[in-house]
Amino acid sequence: MKTKIESVGKNNVQKLDSVYCHNLIAYTRWKTREVKVGDIGIGDKNPIRIQSMTTTDTMNTKATVEQSIRMIEAGCELVRITAPSIKEAKNLLQIKNELRKRGYHTPLVADIHYTPNAAELAARIVEKVRINPGNYVDKKNFENIEYTESAYQAELERIRDKFLPLVHICKQHGTAMRIGTNHGSLSDRILSRYGDTPTGMVESAMEFLKICEDEQYHNIVLSMKASNTQVMVQAYRLLAHRMMQENMNYPLHLGVTEAGDGEDGRIKSAVGIGALLEDGLGDTIRVSLTEDPECEIPVAKKLVERYDVRSSQTNLSEISEYPINPFEYTRRKSHSVFTIGGNNVPRVISDFSRHENISRASLYAVGYHYSVPNDKWNLNEMACDFIFTGDCPVTFDTPGTLGIIYNYQTWVKEKNKERRFPLLSVQEFINLNISEAEIIFIELTLHKLSPECIYKLRQTKNCVIVLNTMQTEGIYEQRKAFTELMLTGIPHPVIIKRNYSYLSNDTLTLYTASDFGSLLTDGLGDGIWINTLECGGTKEINSVAFGVLQATRTRISKTEYISCPSCGRTLFDLQETTARIRAVTNHLKGVKIGIMGCIVNGPGEMADADYGYVGTGEGKITLYKQKNVVERNIPEKQAVEALIALIKENGDWIEPPTQ
Repeated sequence: MKTKIESVGKNNVQKLDSVYCHNLIAYTRWKTREVKVGDIGIGDKNPIRIQSMTTTDTMNTKATVEQSIRMIEAGCELVRITAPSIKEAKNLLQIKNELRKRGYHTPLVADIHYTPNAAELAARIVEKVRINPGNYVDKKNFENIEYTESAYQAELERIRDKFLPLVHICKQHGTAMRIGTNHGSLSDRILSRYGDTPTGMVESAMEFLKICEDEQYHNIVLSMKASNTQVMVQAYRLLAHRMMQENMNYPLHLGVTEAGDGEDGRIKSAVGIGALLEDGLGDTIRVSLTEDPECEIPVAKKLVERYDVRSSQTNLSEISEYPINPFEYTRRKSHSVFTIGGNNVPRVISDFSRHENISRASLYAVGYHYSVPNDKWNLNEMACDFIFTGDCPVTFDTPGTLGIIYNYQTWVKEKNKERRFPLLSVQEFINLNISEAEIIFIELTLHKLSPECIYKLRQTKNCVIVLNTMQTEGIYEQRKAFTELMLTGIPHPVIIKRNYSYLSNDTLTLYTASDFGSLLTDGLGDGIWINTLECGGTKEINSVAFGVLQATRTRISKTEYISCPSCGRTLFDLQETTARIRAVTNHLKGVKIGIMGCIVNGPGEMADADYGYVGTGEGKITLYKQKNVVERNIPEKQAVEALIALIKENGDWIEPPTQ
């Protein structure tokens, strides 16, 4: 889909059917209305706020207060606490009073799903309530219902009647509200009309929002969470687009739900949240990790700190025609060169150019292991596809699946060996006459994409573009370059390259996921190349590269775990259980396993997962195949073995490799 963009003034404000942000070529935060949560302002000129959620039993006042304090002291600005029933809602007052008594005045948020009466009570106590439209007075039984228009309107009236008391209480008490749609818990009514889509998520929230607006209640924050980063990004963009159409500007709370733990959870969160922050969307964030909630705060802080110093100034010319549909994933069409582009999965290039020498042992860090007794290379699922060695020659027999990229002058000496390729500068590309049979890589930036370069690209089919940027905020420059390539009809595959220096491993992971993820979720890029100086080891960088591709769902190389971050509703130890399941299933490439502490989002997220492990009672687990219940109330001690049996029964089990 090609989008015509009409800009207004220096800020490149777009006025179109598919506009979702104020600027495609520079960071311009969307100015939303201010919503007050106690003394904390969200939106408008306020900083991007950081929040998290307690994992303790809400009835355990002491434990909840202690955990809340740990979160607050880590930098949490809003503390969310689950209130699944009236008794927990009542106990929010005890928790609030104890926190205030101990000198902590951070606003509290009550998390509500199925119980309007708990929400109505909580709204009189805490500063904000979060309701989920899919669970709040609506139904989810995975039934496909045919509605007449009058029947559908009757359902909306029923929802209005049930929802209005909460709206009136919030308005009376100055309580804020988050209308938080989850991809995994859309109601049967929404699913029947709109399907399991970003559009359905947006419509679900808009129905409740319009009820609030009818009552002149505007102290509202909106969210569109999903465990699938593509769905999450598309849903938030579509919501922003709808609000712009209807002259609304409510603040956005960003989060990738059920992101998981460890490196994978951090990468997944950074891909989804970062892609939206880059476009100026987002006023408050929560990083949902299957870890203690205070561990989420440093990750969230690193994600938002990049935008504290961002400038909206740019030397890029505006994008007048945008050839990408921001609401639907479509991979940019490219022709195949060697194993890159076309229908091939995105490739990973590992940078060895700063190595003084390269040996067989060097390749162990990027997924290749040489067996001396067998004189054979073994590779794992995260073996990189190419290494760039610059001017350092490789003097040993390399694996048959690995390509070696050299600077041009070194390649001339090595070109007779198999799977050796040159990397050319734009000037070398224009000036040199290389055989049409040779496969070449050309490194260019947007500013080197001259008419002369475009002409030569049209004449040279067997080349791969390495799209680099020297800008810290390189997303805009690379987006502009992709736009130019698409509009000028250049179908060559493109490797995205980014450069980082002097960062901690954690920061490098988050920045990489955000930068590459922003393009990959738009279908841009046929591979990635992470170039670093004094940050990250080769093995860690390779792992991050494959993690980013996995998180964007553009290349699957390992098991995916859709595990929730735990809360007071959780019926088992999520961290321990996730670790146990991971230990016995992490060799199942491409299998998606959902691990849910309770039933709230369980069935919905099971629709995206292949298998589900859901707490449904004290010490009881229910297993799902996608959204369908397979076995109920399995004793927790037997549940992991039962999960393995289910995977085997459905033909998705393979024996783990021998060490």
